Amino acid sequence: MKQIRVFLLMSIAVCSLTAVNAQSSKTKNKTAVVDTVVYQCPMKCEGDKTYDKAGKCPKCNMDLKAVSKPVAAIYQCPMKCEGDKTYDKAGKCPKCNMNLTKVQAKKSSDNHTGHNHN
Repeated sequence: MKQIRVFLLMSIAVCSLTAVNAQSSKTKNKTAVVDTVVYQCPMKCEGDKTYDKAGKCPKCNMDLKAVSKPVAAIYQCPMKCEGDKTYDKAGKCPKCNMNLTKVQAKKSSDNHTGHNHN
C-alpha cells in the first residue's frame, strides 16, 4: 500500500512539473514580430512614396493600398537559446555568444486586407 502511495505522489509531481514547464515555455517563446504596414497608391503615380495612414492618393484620388514595409535584415541565434527573439543588427547572442545569423522575416498570417470572405 505504501508503494502505491509513493507511486501516485511521484506521478502527480511529474505531471505538475510538466504542466508548469509547458506554461513557462509558452511565455518564453512569444515573438515580438513587428508587423509594419504602410499605405501606397496602387497606380504608383508618386513612385514608391508611402504613407502611415490609409486614405486617398493626393494625385489620382484612388484609395491607398496597404503594403508591408520592407525590413532591412533580421538576425537570430542559430541555437534558439532565446526562443524566437530577433535582433535588427548582426552581433553575438547574449546567452551563448554565438554569431547571430540572418533569417527571413515572418509574415503575419492574419493579414486579410485586400480580399473578402463572402
